[in-house]
Amino acid sequence: MILIYKGDEILVINRKKKDWPGLTFPGGHVEKDETILESVFREAKEETGLELLEVKPCGVYEWPWEDGSRYLAFLYKSNKFRGAIKSSKEGEVLLVNRNDINKFDLSQDFVELLNIMIEN
Repeated sequence: MILIYKGDEILVINRKKKDWPGLTFPGGHVEKDETILESVFREAKEETGLELLEVKPCGVYEWPWEDGSRYLAFLYKSNKFRGAIKSSKEGEVLLVNRNDINKFDLSQDFVELLNIMIEN
């Protein structure tokens, strides 16, 4: 997952899919023969239209599964990017002021993820 920001504005995706609805961060799965870092740049471009110029790792988040396994998300952030924002099949891409985030429907653990990425 990637926190893309400019000042107090953060870029979010308003996902419509039933498996993860509400505001969320760009991100996705690592593809075969791809590094985690390569996936960060690719997912940002695919989901937002932006080309990240630099990213900073800022945490790891985990969700426990009922079978005892865990789903891990590597968290990155960037305020260095270029291009024009465009929505994708994932949902509408928006720039939202951090202070207004609670006015929206949020995806699972959104606030906790945001806090981790802001605080490193």
